[in-house]
Amino acid sequence: MDSASGVNALTIVFAALCVFAIAYRFYGLYIAQKVLNVNEARQTPAVRFSDGQDYVPTNKYVLFGHHFAAIAAAGPLLGPVLAAQFGYMPGLLWILIGCVLAGGVHDMVVLFCSVRHRGRSLAYIASSEIDKTTGFVASWAVLAILILTLAGLSIAVVNAMHNSLWSTYTVAATIPIAIIMGLYMQVWRKGDVKGATAIGVVLLFLCILSGPWVAAHPEYFGWLDIDRKPMSLLIPIYGFLASVLPVWLLLLPRDYLSTFLKIGTIAALALGIAFVMPTFQMPAFTEFVHGGGPIVGGPVIPFIFITIACGALSGFHATIGTGTTPKMISNERDVLFVGYGAMLTEGFVAVMALVAACVLVPADYFAINAPADKFAALGMAVQELPHLEAQVQESLMARPGGSVSLAVGMAHIFSQIPFMEHLMAYWYHFAIMFEAVFILTAVDAGTRVGRFFLQEMMGKVWPKFADKEWRPGILITSVIFTGSWGYLVYSGDIGSIWPLFGICNQLLASVTLLIGTTVILRLNKTKYAPITGVPGILMTIITFWAGIWLVLNQYLPAGQYLLATLSVLVMCLMLFVIVGTLRRWLALINIKTTVKDSYGVEVKALVNE
Repeated sequence: MDSASGVNALTIVFAALCVFAIAYRFYGLYIAQKVLNVNEARQTPAVRFSDGQDYVPTNKYVLFGHHFAAIAAAGPLLGPVLAAQFGYMPGLLWILIGCVLAGGVHDMVVLFCSVRHRGRSLAYIASSEIDKTTGFVASWAVLAILILTLAGLSIAVVNAMHNSLWSTYTVAATIPIAIIMGLYMQVWRKGDVKGATAIGVVLLFLCILSGPWVAAHPEYFGWLDIDRKPMSLLIPIYGFLASVLPVWLLLLPRDYLSTFLKIGTIAALALGIAFVMPTFQMPAFTEFVHGGGPIVGGPVIPFIFITIACGALSGFHATIGTGTTPKMISNERDVLFVGYGAMLTEGFVAVMALVAACVLVPADYFAINAPADKFAALGMAVQELPHLEAQVQESLMARPGGSVSLAVGMAHIFSQIPFMEHLMAYWYHFAIMFEAVFILTAVDAGTRVGRFFLQEMMGKVWPKFADKEWRPGILITSVIFTGSWGYLVYSGDIGSIWPLFGICNQLLASVTLLIGTTVILRLNKTKYAPITGVPGILMTIITFWAGIWLVLNQYLPAGQYLLATLSVLVMCLMLFVIVGTLRRWLALINIKTTVKDSYGVEVKALVNE
């Protein structure tokens, strides 16, 4: 292992803030105005189809909170931590470049496309913009990816919360607080966002402060000390409720509330870094860039892209950007703030997670994240880990997955602030709770999106299901979808699908960028097509490369034939969609005439919006 880099973490944080601020002000605004031509005169689906259930015109700041909470799940927290195996430089570069040129563009363009298609799903957009066969294949691929994603995210929540009074109490308390906020904004003082925010923030703060007291009194709150199996049932039940209840009652205010906790914690971590000014212990590059690492087995290219995942580019975001969020956009101009802005915020979260991992001594980092036998093979000796274990009052060695090392890194920084030296156990458990809330908000929004998606698919067979106000259809599709991923969570045997999820996630992102390019071509913006086309094509090549490597070098040698089959199946489905998309590109490029849409804008072809 190379020697420590000695780079000041504050320098990295400040540089990331500058990059993201400049990107939003110039690149994001340029795409919104010049490429997409967002038009505030166009009525959005939230306004045209307002029903108080799913289509709800929403204040852009509240919607930003919901969208950010929904897209920011395990990826930006755990992906950069795992990618630190390669050193801090590969992950840092991809987060900064990927967010600006790929992830932010992906999220804004797909949100724009859905707003222009009545807030409908990615598969519906593919059917309208490409052809029905391509849309049909895309629908099955997206549905499978959603189920795998939500199962994996939910297992992460279960593992963080079960048998933890403190974490369960704090996370569960956000539910009644959110309902109070929803009733306040929609019934008691309609539209009073500031009042609801004040109520929610105060109650959340009191909830966080009371966490240690609750944990210290199991005689009163022992019923919150829930085992793994019951917790595996409660999470899907919560997902079902979030899917069927009006969006303003639980989902929207809870995600908005959670955003204060998420952004507040990341801001506090940034201030802690500014005060403590820790240096990176992890070198810029490690010997594992060539492969053979104890955490990620493959080489840095292509696996840095797969491992970072949502921290720079995520196909899961497309399901949110074509699910709940476009049904609440009240003005087309808000796609910049909500779509591009939320992705850059998530990128900053990813940078902070990378920092928290890299300030740990490398030997301690690998001891936490690598299985015991693989760490022993490295020949490293832990340094500060025994002291850290005593401080947080937990066993930390051989706890792979990224969540524990992230919590330790955050607690390590906070505990170096004056008067915080003896509170490391508090900060560690707070960080674990923070991670659980971070992930759970993606689970509830993703479940609602899955319900929308399943309704669309079943509506093609039984038209009644396409009626978004038909209560039996809402309940039936919610039960089917929640039951699908809930069963996987309860059975607990999908831990080995995370590499497969990474491949699926990035493939979906690359396909979404290619579909967005199709829309740009149809809108007669051919010269701007590379903005989405180039990152889409590059990520397609990289992801297929990673998928083939996994099948040949990991799944087949280990006898994991089911995972190998699923990988090949998903890649074949996506390849079919990609071929259909490229064929549509050629057709649009060859169209030399234009027609005017209902707003007088010249386009190459008209579609039903």
